[in-house]
Amino acid sequence: MRLAVLSGKGGTGKTLLSVNIAAAAGKATYVDCDVEEPNGYLYFRSDGKKKTPVYRNIPVVDDDLCTGCRTCVDFCRFHALSMVADKVLVFEQVCHSCGGCEVLCPPGAITEEQRLIGEISDSVVGTVRVLSGEMRTKEAFGIPIIKTLFKQLTDEDEYIVIDCPPGSACAVMESIHDADVCVLVAEPTIFGAHNLNMVVALARLFKKPIGVVLNKCEARENPSEKYCNENGIPVIARIPFDMELGALHSEAKIAVTAEPKYRALFTQIMMSANALLPEAGQR
Repeated sequence: MRLAVLSGKGGTGKTLLSVNIAAAAGKATYVDCDVEEPNGYLYFRSDGKKKTPVYRNIPVVDDDLCTGCRTCVDFCRFHALSMVADKVLVFEQVCHSCGGCEVLCPPGAITEEQRLIGEISDSVVGTVRVLSGEMRTKEAFGIPIIKTLFKQLTDEDEYIVIDCPPGSACAVMESIHDADVCVLVAEPTIFGAHNLNMVVALARLFKKPIGVVLNKCEARENPSEKYCNENGIPVIARIPFDMELGALHSEAKIAVTAEPKYRALFTQIMMSANALLPEAGQR
């Protein structure tokens, strides 16, 4: 079972939900795919992390061999290559490391070299395996780190909770690609409903079963709940605006291990998320 937790923006409660579901599940694997700003490690603290560097391939042009034919420049749909003063310049930040320029270069002037872009850490905290990726400062392309995270999974990782990046961009798509279920977290505001709409569209594009958790609920109109009702989207839980829960989370404490009432809450959310599977079972 792979359960992906998404939100249309940061700060909605995605990590709150992810770490507490993983803790409530007992034996689970928590995967932090928010490689730009990972914070799951703050809750699952460990000194015994196994760290692995992550690299990606960047094209290098040999000016002596380059004939200025522009084959590579015309091929690159991401505009990572440009011809300036009869020389090919490489813009590493927008390169997607597809390798096409090297393959197509007629004189063989392009090769590739590896560049360090980040690292992943692997540890076990209690009964939870914690996989986390972190992208180096000034890097702009974290998908290779997310792919490397998922390559660490084995058949022993049976219940996997994926803490996705916020938003609906490419890194989120990579995070939910093999997910069985998507749980979407939304705030009770018009802005929250707008961002919820974005991640609903993304999850539906990938044909994933979806359920919504409404966070920070109060006794007033909830635009996100209204959106769910109007679009036939199941609301699997409503988490009230709770100062105690907020304080625990701000202190990087896992609520299900701090208070029995929160264990009951997040266990119920986990069970409701599991029930979203067509077979209501685990992979």
